Amino acid sequence: MTDPGPAAPPPYPVLPGQNPPQTHGVPAPPAGPGVAPPFAAPPTEGRGTRMWLGLGAGALAVLLCCGGGTAAVIGLAVAGTEALDEQGRAVTDDYYRALADDKYGEAYDLLCRDLKERESRPEFERRVTAEPEITSYRVGDVDLNDLTVPVDVVLDGGGRETQRVTLAQNGGTGQLEVCGVS
Repeated sequence: MTDPGPAAPPPYPVLPGQNPPQTHGVPAPPAGPGVAPPFAAPPTEGRGTRMWLGLGAGALAVLLCCGGGTAAVIGLAVAGTEALDEQGRAVTDDYYRALADDKYGEAYDLLCRDLKERESRPEFERRVTAEPEITSYRVGDVDLNDLTVPVDVVLDGGGRETQRVTLAQNGGTGQLEVCGVS
C-alpha cells in the first residue's frame, strides 16, 4: 500500500478565521447552513425604475405597431379614394373631349361592355352626330357612392345642361369606363 501524501488544497475557498478541513484524500463537503452569503439581500436599487422603463418601452412598441397600422389603413383608404376620383375624372374628360373634337370612335372605345353590346359603333356615331354639338364642358368630382360624375355642358347654340356620367369598372383591366350618360 502507499502512504498518503500531503493533503491537497481544499476544493472550496477557506474563509478567514476557519481552519482548512482535514481531508486525508476525501474532498470537503460543500458549505452548508450558516455560511454567510456574499450579500444580505438581493439588490433592489433601481428595480422600480427599470420596471417602469420596460413597461414604457413595451407600451411605446404597441402604440407604434397599432398606431402605425391604423395610419397605414387610413392612408390606403385616402389614396384609393383620390385615385378613384382622379381616374373617374380622367375617363370622363377623355370621353367629352373625344365628343367635342368629333372623334366618335375614341369616345366609343371608352364605353363599358354593356353599352357596346346594346349599340354598335356605327349606331353610336349616328346617334351622337344627331345630338347638339358640345362646345365646352366642365367635369365635376366623382360621387364615390354610386360612381357618377356631374358634367356641366355648353351646347352649340348656347344651351347649358348638367349631365351625369355613370362609371363602371372593367373586370379585365380594372379601368373605369363610361357606362351611361343621363
